[in-house]
Amino acid sequence: MAQTIVRKSPSTGEGSPDVWGFYEADTGSIQYVAADPASGTAALIDVVWNFDPRHARTDTRSADEILEHVEREKLRVAWVLDTHPHADHLMASAYLKEQLGAPAAIGARVADIAELWREIYHMPDAFDPRAAFDRLFEDEERFEIGDLEARVMLSPGHTLGSITFVVGDAAFVHDTLMYPDSGTSRADFPGGSARELYASIQRILALPDHTRTFVGHDYREGGRAPAWEATVAEQKATNKHLAGGVGEADYVAMREKRDTTLNLPDRILYALQVNLSGGRLPEAEEDGHSYFRIPANRF
Repeated sequence: MAQTIVRKSPSTGEGSPDVWGFYEADTGSIQYVAADPASGTAALIDVVWNFDPRHARTDTRSADEILEHVEREKLRVAWVLDTHPHADHLMASAYLKEQLGAPAAIGARVADIAELWREIYHMPDAFDPRAAFDRLFEDEERFEIGDLEARVMLSPGHTLGSITFVVGDAAFVHDTLMYPDSGTSRADFPGGSARELYASIQRILALPDHTRTFVGHDYREGGRAPAWEATVAEQKATNKHLAGGVGEADYVAMREKRDTTLNLPDRILYALQVNLSGGRLPEAEEDGHSYFRIPANRF
């Protein structure tokens, strides 16, 4: 088991959070703790519930590392946040809520994503986001992390309900932008759109140049060490899919061509039925075990 890489991006001053990134090597996911230095209040963002698809087995090692970090730093967790229903990992929201008592939240358009996947799984009565999450954020909604104001930006494209959390000079941009040498994220999952992704990226790049962008994944381009933070200015100047002011038509053509070469993540058909239930396994059956429903020949 690879050792988790943890890196702190310190607050740059009043209104700016401390941000710790935790790199989960199995899926290339970055999990975040964003904290108000003044009050010690924190939000946990996109935390992974570890899953071995070979054995359909879950464990909580990544989430437990973050809980240990929270305790060590003497933080009070006010929110458990997810940017979208992830396709490549199971979300740890329900587990973290159980451990901490903090509310779990995601974007309001998760309801539209649930509708798509009810049809794919042929489970017409499955997935009730309003029951699974404590808060469904609308575009431009605001909330507090201690004394810090957080703003929600609807950022569709990778999924139709992805959201970005902007907290002071930190933007948690999930699966839109990647680290500049890796470009941007795919847009070919059900409900995805390269054109909408381009528009979402432009909205993020309109943030102040000094804004720190924190990406959702890193696949270590060229074998380098994991990296997940770049300023908006760095993204505009050096992102390999965007630098030089790439226009919408060229971007969409590039993105759609590239997406045809990509395989489905090996966890997607497990992950969506868990994540649309707020990070909960399917309800246990008479024998006490949970069972996944996997559509054959659908993709």
